[in-house]
Amino acid sequence: MDFASLWEAIADRFGEGIALSHEGIRRTWREYDDRAARLASVYGSAGLGEGSRVAIFMQNRNEYLEAQYAAFKIRGIPINVNYRYLDEELVYLFNDAKVSAVVFESDFADRVAKVAPRLSGIKLLLQVDGGGEVPGALDFEQTIAGAKPAGRIGHDDQDIYMLYTGGTTGMPKGVMYRQGSFVAGLLRSFEFRGMTKPTTIPEVLDSIAQLREMGETAVGLTACPLMHGTGMWVGAMMPLNMGGTAVTVRNRPFDAHKLWQAVESERVTDLAIVGDPFARPMLLALEEAQAKGKPYDISSVKRILSSGAMWSKEIKDGLLRFGDMTLIDAMGATEGGMAFQMTTRDYSPPTGTFLPGPGTKVFNDNDEEVKPGSTEIGKIAISESIPEGYYGDEKKTAATFRDIGGVRYCFPGDFARVEADGSVTLLGRGSFCINTAGEKVFPEEVEEVLKRHPAVEDALVVGVPDERLGERVAGVVSLKPGAHATAEEIIEFGKAHLAHYKLPKQLVISPVVQRAPNGKADYRWAKTYVQENLAA
Repeated sequence: MDFASLWEAIADRFGEGIALSHEGIRRTWREYDDRAARLASVYGSAGLGEGSRVAIFMQNRNEYLEAQYAAFKIRGIPINVNYRYLDEELVYLFNDAKVSAVVFESDFADRVAKVAPRLSGIKLLLQVDGGGEVPGALDFEQTIAGAKPAGRIGHDDQDIYMLYTGGTTGMPKGVMYRQGSFVAGLLRSFEFRGMTKPTTIPEVLDSIAQLREMGETAVGLTACPLMHGTGMWVGAMMPLNMGGTAVTVRNRPFDAHKLWQAVESERVTDLAIVGDPFARPMLLALEEAQAKGKPYDISSVKRILSSGAMWSKEIKDGLLRFGDMTLIDAMGATEGGMAFQMTTRDYSPPTGTFLPGPGTKVFNDNDEEVKPGSTEIGKIAISESIPEGYYGDEKKTAATFRDIGGVRYCFPGDFARVEADGSVTLLGRGSFCINTAGEKVFPEEVEEVLKRHPAVEDALVVGVPDERLGERVAGVVSLKPGAHATAEEIIEFGKAHLAHYKLPKQLVISPVVQRAPNGKADYRWAKTYVQENLAA
C-alpha cells in the first residue's frame, strides 16, 4: 500500500464522509481528493513529478494535509518544515532536501521572501491566505480553483516517505521510509479498536465500513504540530487511514481550553499529544472548567495517544477522572515505534514502563540481549517498520542501522532496563546522558522525580562542567501558578526518590521551562539558562 492509493480508494467509497475539519471549515473525502488532485495538477504544470520534494511551511490547518496528499499523488515527497526555523536553518533544510516547491502560509511570507533568493531549484511558490509578499508566489486558493484535477497514476509501495528530525542532536536529517511498510505500521491503529489489522486496501475499506456500522468512525485531533511525527502520524494519518476525520486547530501557543472546545464541537474520539507538556495543561483546563460549573463534555474521547516525552502516572490518573478513556503511551522516535503502555481506570502502571512492541529488543554493548530482571542497561533496538536510513548521510545511517544475527535493527539512541516480567523501563536518550564521576544519569528519570514535587510545573535536567566530577547534575524548574518552593526544598524532596549521584546539585527556578512546539525538551536552552543563572 501507499498513501495516495489508499486515500483515493477511501474517497471513492466513502466520499461523503468528513476527511478534514479546521475551525469550522470541513472537507468531505470527495472534496479532499478533488482539491489534492487540482494541486497535484499545479505541481505537474510547474515541472514537479516522481521524487520531487514539496516543502510544507505551515501551522496546523486543512491546507497542510491537502499539500501533502497532492505530493503523494504525483509520487513526490512532502518535506515538513519547522515553523520556528529562521533564515539559516530554512536555507539549510530547503537545500539539503533539494526542495522544488514551497507551500507556505502568510504568517511565514516574510521568511520565505528573505530566503527564496538563496535557494536552488525552486520551481513553485504557493501562498495560503493572501499573496503579494513573496515575488513570484501564487495564491493557493485561486490557483487550485483554476486548475483541472490531475488524473490518477500508478503508485509503488517502495516510494519514499520522508520526515525531517527536529535537529535536537545536530542538524535536521531526513528519515526515509518505504511507504508500504510505513502505512502498514500505521494501520495498527485498527488494533486499538479490537480489530484485526488489515493488510490490503480492500481489507482496509471493509474495516472502515465495519467501524461506520458500529458508529466508531475515527475523529482525530492533534494537540501538537503536524510538522512533527507525533502530530502528523497519530493525529492525522492514523484517522485518515481509517477513513475518518483529521481535526486541526490554530493553537500556537498551546491553549488547552481551545483544545477541549474543539473536542466538544467535533466529537473527537482520538487525541494526539506529547506527554506531560500537553497533558498537564489539559488536566488543569478540565479542573478549571469543572470548578466554574461548566465542565467540558469529553465523553466522545476514547483514546489519547502520546509519544515523544514523559507522560507521568499522576497526570494520566487525573485525566481518567474526567473520562473513561484508554491512554496509550508510545515509546517512539522519528526512526520508529518501540513499545507501548496502556492505562485505563482499571489498570494504571508506573511511569516510564512499557511493553515492547513486535521486533523490539534491548542489547548491551556486545550486541547481546539484556536479560530480564538484570540491572544491566542497554540500547533499545527495533526491527519492524523501520526506515531505510537518513537522506544524504551514509555515516549516520551506518551508525543507527545495524545487522545482528542476520536481522536489521534500528538503534534510535534510547537506553532502557528490562524488568523481570519482560517490560522495559525507559531511561532516556543516550545523547543527553550525564556522566558524573563515571556514573550515568539519564535526565528524564530525574525530571520525573522533580515534577512529583507539589509545587513544580515542569523540569529539565542537564549536565554542567565540574572540575572534580567532570559533569555535575543541575536543572531548571518552573512552579505551578500560585505555588511557592525554593530550589533547596525541591532538591531535598528528591533525596527520598533518587540515588545521591543522580540528585541535582543545583537548581534554577524559571518563570517557564522552554520546550519545542511539539513539547519535546529543549536541552540546549536549559543548559545555557542554567549556566548563565548559576554564574550570576
